Amino acid sequence: MRMTFNPRLFRICLIAAFIMLGGCEKDSYTTWNCSSNTESKISMVLRKAQMEFKESKWNYCGSLGNQSYFDQKCPAQIAQSQIVFTPSSGTLILKQQEFQCKVL
Repeated sequence: MRMTFNPRLFRICLIAAFIMLGGCEKDSYTTWNCSSNTESKISMVLRKAQMEFKESKWNYCGSLGNQSYFDQKCPAQIAQSQIVFTPSSGTLILKQQEFQCKVL
């Protein structure tokens, strides 16, 4: 049995491949609502490898156990980062100020 090239089928497969690859580029993010003893309703967004919190962007520096570390310039020792975030409890510590965050 000899197979022949079908231009119509090739175009359909090519279009389907572009559609599937385009889905990989979606911008996924998680929004949280945070508060502390002195502040309430502060939005926090985790998008790719960045956190947006208090009108600043913080880079993801790494994780140790269930804690994730963020800083504007990651230190050599990630545990010295300015932000420590524990997603499982929603606890966020920024420069020794504690916030409680809830996913929206």
